Parts: sequence; structure tokens; C-alpha cells
Amino acid sequence: MMKKTVIKSTILLLAFGLILGCNATKNANNKQKGAVIGATGGAVVGGVIGNNVGKGNTALGAIIGAVVGGAAGGYIGDRMDRQAERIEEEIPGAEVTRVGEGINVTFNEDAGVYFDTNKSSVKGTSAQTLDKLAEILKEYPKTNILVEGHTDSAGPEEYNWDLSRRRAESVTNYLVNKGIDKSRFTTKWYGETQPKATNETAEGKAQNRRVELAIIASEELKKEALEATND
Repeated sequence: MMKKTVIKSTILLLAFGLILGCNATKNANNKQKGAVIGATGGAVVGGVIGNNVGKGNTALGAIIGAVVGGAAGGYIGDRMDRQAERIEEEIPGAEVTRVGEGINVTFNEDAGVYFDTNKSSVKGTSAQTLDKLAEILKEYPKTNILVEGHTDSAGPEEYNWDLSRRRAESVTNYLVNKGIDKSRFTTKWYGETQPKATNETAEGKAQNRRVELAIIASEELKKEALEATND
């Protein structure tokens, strides 16, 4: 079991409770949770959860929207457990959330990926952090990565939208240049529209200036999981 798995969404917890029942939920590990999301509710459950989560966190919404479910979902979940553990081991400051059949990784200023004011170039500690992430992504080639850029509310909204784009693209391009297949990436940006914390304090703004990743199974891994489990 990972040392600091975090399930951030009350919606997800309620959904697991409805699907599994209270006792089963208490005893389920990440692999089992990955299996049951799709197994009992299929695309309907994934869609309902994804739509609600997506209003405040599109990275989590993407993870839930990609569920396979059943034994194949458990197979994928097991591999995601291992990859999430590697990220936590190599990048201690990163916020790693294992949800269903995917991983949500948040990099803010405290997690070693930050940018100079109004800048989008990757350098210094940020480069070192992404170097470590690139090596882990190479170890698990059968995953796809959604990269999202976010800002705080300081400055004009239109400027922040473009700044989040440049920063997200900068992270994607850096990882591609480190040898990660470009076809694995989807890059999106949201400016100041998805704050994680209040923009009324310096601490809250620092949390909102972030890059988030959603790591999900590729079609190749889904096929492998289905064949391995005879789903």
C-alpha cells in the first residue's frame, strides 16, 4: 500500500460506497477499486462521476472517464499502483492521487515544478523533477498522459489563460525531448478557472499555480488487460 494515497473527491468516495457497500469499501485496495468502478456501473457510473468531478478537476474527470472495469480494471489498477509508488519514491513533493484505474499527479511550487513570474521555461529544480518523471514514464510505456496548466487569479483572465497554455506545453515538450513518445500526450490549459484553493492568500495562490497530470491506460494496456483476464 502506498504511503500517502489521497482520495480527494467526496463524490468518488460516495460512489464507491454506493457501489461496494460500506464494509467492502473499507477493505478495498486501489486495485480492487479500479476493478469495481466499471464492473458494476459501466460507462454510466464513470460518466456520472466524471461529469461531477470534471466541473472542478478535469484531470480526475479524465481518469474516471477512461475506466475499463471488471477484472481488466483490476489488472490496470495493479500497474497504476506500482507506477504511483515510483513517483512518490522519486518525487516526494509531488501530490499523488490514485483514483480508479489512473493516477493524478499535481506539481506546484512546493513540489519542485515552478516557473518564474510570467515565464514558462523549464529550468533548475523543475528540470530535475521532470527528469525523474520522464524516467518513470519510460518504465511504464503503456500509459497516456494528460498535462494541464493552471494559474492563480492575479492578472487579466485572458493573459492567465495563455500563460497556463505556455506552461503546460512547456512541460509536455520537455518530457517529449527527454524521450517520451509525443503520441502519449494530450495537453490542455485552464488559466485561473480551476482553483484548488482560495486566491485570497499567498499560500492559496501558490497552490493554484500548478501543472497537473492524469496518467491513464493506453489502448495497448487496455487490450493487454482484457486478454490477460479474459474479460
